[in-house]
Amino acid sequence: MSSVSTPDPTPGWLSDEELATVRRRIPLLYVEAIPVRTDGLGRVTEVGALLRVNAEGVMSRTLVSGRVMYGESLRDALFRHLEKDLGPMAFPQLPASPVPFSVAEYFPFPGASTFTDERQHAVSLAYMVPVTGTCDPRQDALELTWMSPAQAHSDAVAAEMEGGRGHLLSAGLASVGAWA
Repeated sequence: MSSVSTPDPTPGWLSDEELATVRRRIPLLYVEAIPVRTDGLGRVTEVGALLRVNAEGVMSRTLVSGRVMYGESLRDALFRHLEKDLGPMAFPQLPASPVPFSVAEYFPFPGASTFTDERQHAVSLAYMVPVTGTCDPRQDALELTWMSPAQAHSDAVAAEMEGGRGHLLSAGLASVGAWA
C-alpha cells in the first residue's frame, strides 16, 4: 500500500477562515501595480486606474493589487495580478529589477499611516508597469480608465481612490518624472 499523498491543488492559498485569522495576527505582503502606456522614449503618456464597486456598493478607483503567495516570487505575483486584473492580452513589461518605487504600509485603523485597509495590516510593494497590449479588466473590475498623467495626479482622481491609493499613484508618477 502506497503512502503517497495527493498534492494540494491550491498551494499557497488560505481558506477564507484561515485568511481572516491571519489578517488579525500578522501583516500580509502585497504587490500593487500602476499600469501605464509609454511613448518610444519611455515617457508615461497614459495612466490606468481600475473602476470597482467596493463592499459597501460604492464605486471607487483602485490599482492592480493582490497578495504574494507563499513560495511565489515578487515577479510572478506581479505578473499574476496584472493578468488577473487586466486580462491575458495586456502584455505587461515587468521591471528588470524587483525594487519597487514605493513601499506602502496599510493599517486597519485611520491615522497610523497615509494608507488604510480596514481588513488588515498589510505591506505593499508598488510598481509602475508599462502595458503594451489590450486591457480587458476581469474579476471585480468594471473598467480600466486611461487618463493623462495630469488627470491621474488630480485631486479629483485621488478622492475616488480608497485607502490612500491616490497618494501612491502620485508617488508613482513622481518616480518616473510624469508630473503634469
